Amino acid sequence: MTGTNVKTVESLTQLVRSNQTEWKPLPEPGVTGVFVKALRFDETTRRAPTILLKFEPGATYPAHNHPGGEEIFVLEGDIKLGKDHLFAGDYLYTAPNGKHAVWSQNGCVVLVNVPQPVEILRKSPEHFAQKGESNFGN
Repeated sequence: MTGTNVKTVESLTQLVRSNQTEWKPLPEPGVTGVFVKALRFDETTRRAPTILLKFEPGATYPAHNHPGGEEIFVLEGDIKLGKDHLFAGDYLYTAPNGKHAVWSQNGCVVLVNVPQPVEILRKSPEHFAQKGESNFGN
């Protein structure tokens, strides 16, 4: 296949030594206390679908939709995703178009695979008050 743009398995293989990688603040508006380490970077989409996230105690992530679903494995600590409260060793698959907010009471480190970018849901505090909902459980 001379002259084609075919990538070899070796050129797609990525090794990350996460213990030698620094945590970086998650670069999203309004999000504090959440840090990220990219594990796999996709050159085609220019994003990292496989990441480690570290939540400080009390850190939150706003309600959002997962167009491509999400896989999460808790390495340490605890995390609440919508109605599901996960602890070290727990795994959660969120189906495509699943929605939740995220909160960690005690802090955590999680392995996350998000094949497509999330969509932040823009609901006002008044919406949650009127519906009797919270950002963390519905």
